[in-house]
Amino acid sequence: MSSSTIPSPIDQLLEIMAKLRDPDGGCPWDLEQSFETIAPHTIEEAYEVAEAIARRDMQELKDELGDLMFQVVFYAQMAREIGEFDFNDVVRAVSEKMIRRHPHVFGTEDIPTAEAQTAAWEEVKARERAEKSARAGLEADADALTPPSALDGVALALPALTRAVKLQKRAARVGFDWPDVRPVFDKIREELGELQAEIDTKADAARIAEEYGDLLFVIANLGRHLALDPETVLRAANRKFVRRFQGVEKILARDGKTPAESTLEEMDAIWNEIRAADKLANSSDS
Repeated sequence: MSSSTIPSPIDQLLEIMAKLRDPDGGCPWDLEQSFETIAPHTIEEAYEVAEAIARRDMQELKDELGDLMFQVVFYAQMAREIGEFDFNDVVRAVSEKMIRRHPHVFGTEDIPTAEAQTAAWEEVKARERAEKSARAGLEADADALTPPSALDGVALALPALTRAVKLQKRAARVGFDWPDVRPVFDKIREELGELQAEIDTKADAARIAEEYGDLLFVIANLGRHLALDPETVLRAANRKFVRRFQGVEKILARDGKTPAESTLEEMDAIWNEIRAADKLANSSDS
């Protein structure tokens, strides 16, 4: 067999996907899926990619990136079946977009810094959103429509903390932002006080939830001002909590006990020992 007859890896994957969706001999589960049913799997796969990166596990990252790529192939196959687009259209569209959004690389513009590139990128995206709205005919009756917003295009399906930061960044680009981090701390204290007041007055659950949401939104804003991604640092905090709590469980198990059979004071004392050991190890590393 000549090398020219061997399909490329991506062609082989496309063939596998087509076979899985073939009504004649395909996979019953794959045949039942739709864009809507696959979407949650795509979100899950993206998180698994992020988790592999956080663990610096390159083998796992390779596998998870393959799973994420398979999601794209799945959508493209379903779209091909209904005559909307295929995988090549997806690749062609993103290639054109990357060229369009990098005129300093593929064109003649001079954008010398990453900060300037970010600003230029957002300008291009804003033009693209406006053009998309025009293609949809949204400009036909401007008096009856809400004017374009700086917040347009921030996906509703994003994790809430991630979306909060993206909304804040968009607002900041048009001047709606504090000049430094100090007013953010003032706002956190204000929102914390309002939440405490609602709790103290035994307000209804909806009021407490609203104030709690306001506090989380400002906490996300603090992360933005500190150049920290809330989702990333919260995932790290989750991992730390799991590791420390499992450490508590292991120490209790040596005495033949479980957390349910122990007092809060016992578990808290062990927790503090583990926490102190962590801090000592971190100070030694530095």
